[in-house]
Amino acid sequence: MKIYQVEELVGITKKNIRFYEEQGLLCPSRNPENDYREYSLADVKILEKIKLLRKLSVPIEEIRLLQKGQLSFVQSMTQQIERIEKEQQNAEVMKGLCIRLRDEAVDINALDASQYLMEMEKLEQQGTKFKDIEKDDINRKKKTGAIAAAAIFCAFMLMMLGILAYGVIGDSAPVLSMLVPGIIILSVLIGIIIVLIQRIKEIDGGEEYDARKY
Repeated sequence: MKIYQVEELVGITKKNIRFYEEQGLLCPSRNPENDYREYSLADVKILEKIKLLRKLSVPIEEIRLLQKGQLSFVQSMTQQIERIEKEQQNAEVMKGLCIRLRDEAVDINALDASQYLMEMEKLEQQGTKFKDIEKDDINRKKKTGAIAAAAIFCAFMLMMLGILAYGVIGDSAPVLSMLVPGIIILSVLIGIIIVLIQRIKEIDGGEEYDARKY
């Protein structure tokens, strides 16, 4: 199978498939004639397992240990349960702080943030982890950049389309002579929109942030 077929079959982006290959979690064979990767049903099964474990937030390094037989599946799930329980404890601490803020601070102007920040620092020293907004910030910036770039390019294409239309109407140029360039421009516009949608989906569900983390 080709990578696009695997992408459709498993629901993992080509970018993430390549990432898992780079991490040594997947080793597809190569066609000796053209050196292209050839994915098998066994590779698909491996990717399905990786997808399941990543959706459960199992770290990449832990998946690697599982594949090498250096960590049992029971141990991995036990560790993940412990991590989830810790996250639940963290969530309860954050919930408690939010309740206090709601009850103690009438409005944001009266809020003494330094007092709560000092308290949160002490809790962090004791092992509590508060929400890491870095991922959200990074994804937001990437989405904004992708949308802005697509908007500029689309505006340029629409301007070109307007010039063509003006040439047909103003100069009485033959419609057929403008038809092919017009179709090309419209195709490019549609292509930009499709790529933008795929890029946003990739940002939302890809391994980009996790690739930095693990």
